[in-house]
Amino acid sequence: MSREQLAVERARRAFSTGRSKPLAYRIRQLNNLRRFLVERQSEIAEAAKKDLNRSEVGIQLFETLGLESEIQLVIKNLKKWAAPRAVEKNLVTLSDTLYIQPEPLGVVLVIGAWNYPWAVTLFPLIGAIAAGNAAVVKPSEVCVHTSKVMEELLNAYLDKELYPVVTGGVQETQELLKQRFDHIVYTGNSMVGRIVMEAAAKHLTPVTLELGGKSPCYIDKDCDIPLACRRVTWGKFTNCGQTCIAPDYVLCEASIQDRVIDEMKKCIKEFYTDDPKSFLDYGRIINERHFRRILAMTEDSTVAVGGESDHTECYIAPTILRDVKAGSKVMQEEIFGPLLPIVPVSGLEGAIDFINQGEKSLVIYVFSTDKKLINRLIEETSSGAVLANDCLVHYSVSSLPFGGVGNSGMGCYHGKFSFDQLSHLRSCMVRPLKNEGMNSMRYPPHTPGKLGWARFFLVQAPDLALMGRVGALAVLVAVAGILINAYLL
Repeated sequence: MSREQLAVERARRAFSTGRSKPLAYRIRQLNNLRRFLVERQSEIAEAAKKDLNRSEVGIQLFETLGLESEIQLVIKNLKKWAAPRAVEKNLVTLSDTLYIQPEPLGVVLVIGAWNYPWAVTLFPLIGAIAAGNAAVVKPSEVCVHTSKVMEELLNAYLDKELYPVVTGGVQETQELLKQRFDHIVYTGNSMVGRIVMEAAAKHLTPVTLELGGKSPCYIDKDCDIPLACRRVTWGKFTNCGQTCIAPDYVLCEASIQDRVIDEMKKCIKEFYTDDPKSFLDYGRIINERHFRRILAMTEDSTVAVGGESDHTECYIAPTILRDVKAGSKVMQEEIFGPLLPIVPVSGLEGAIDFINQGEKSLVIYVFSTDKKLINRLIEETSSGAVLANDCLVHYSVSSLPFGGVGNSGMGCYHGKFSFDQLSHLRSCMVRPLKNEGMNSMRYPPHTPGKLGWARFFLVQAPDLALMGRVGALAVLVAVAGILINAYLL
């Protein structure tokens, strides 16, 4: 039995004992996870520095702080989320008890990514624990130091049988995917996403895929261009552009292209100084393979800002490309690096046409003060999310589902959405063993009279919810009338 198979079998045996199901146990594990994030902050930050050249403040700001907030939200609401959920009745089910009971799926596989190795790995884990599942955690091998910290320290805080951490590369991931799981959450690129989905199909395992893509950003010529450029510059070059929801390219009218470039150049200098290479809060490309891949994208485009690089440090400066065409190399795949192509279009119509010719993205950004323009872009395009007049921040809102559509993924997580995604929402109906007269319409012989009664109860019956509201209003009016009469007398 391989190490990966053994971890899955142990997790399934531990789940079968039922110890992950009590709410008190789930909350205790979540508190332990929060304690890990606080007590081991130095080790977490040191690993992130080695892997991505990220500062200690940066790792907290963009990863662990959000995780602490998510845990706090889940603990606060878990009892309510896990409780039976009442549903509406009709005339046929008036005497029945109807509800939805969330229950754990079983053993979940969480395959993390390297760009935000803590956030994209532990957010789904929080949901898995909250829903009462066991979970096998597979951190990305690309972040070598972070993966090691996760393996060595996480199980000192969590139940190591229910929530084992399995490290390794492609071979270990392939071995994990051979095992039977009850749900798989994968964050990464669409090519590997297809492999994950194919492996899951052999066991009819549902999947949540967070895959990214080329997220467009349209800047309206009549908006506050300096402010828009400030927010786009921040969103694009955070983590050296290695963010799945980073604006991948900018669409704008040719008449404002030069101004957009000038404003972004100012912002790059403000954020990262004249020498981003020596600046503490500007990262590095994760490895040499990705460094070469990103540089190759610039070969047939014109560099307007930046362009400097150093292969010894996997450093690429914040770079803006101008007059980029749809057929350019940089437009053929998700950039996932510090290159920002500017694609001139004729206006909103041209931007919508350009967006709709490509695959559906994880997010569409739009900067405009015209609500009609924003609403039109929302109505005439499709994406995992839309964010107007800012970048990235929708990811931090736990009341919004985070997920893609089409080529950018399927399923979602965050807050209650994580809980529901990793639960089976079980339909429950309890009928009294009486009132058989109501059932006579369904028994043979089937007659036109019985069909008429069935039609009345199932199709023509009045809306009970509406009748309840009308009845409540009538009672309220009657009570008010009585009180008014009593006062007048």
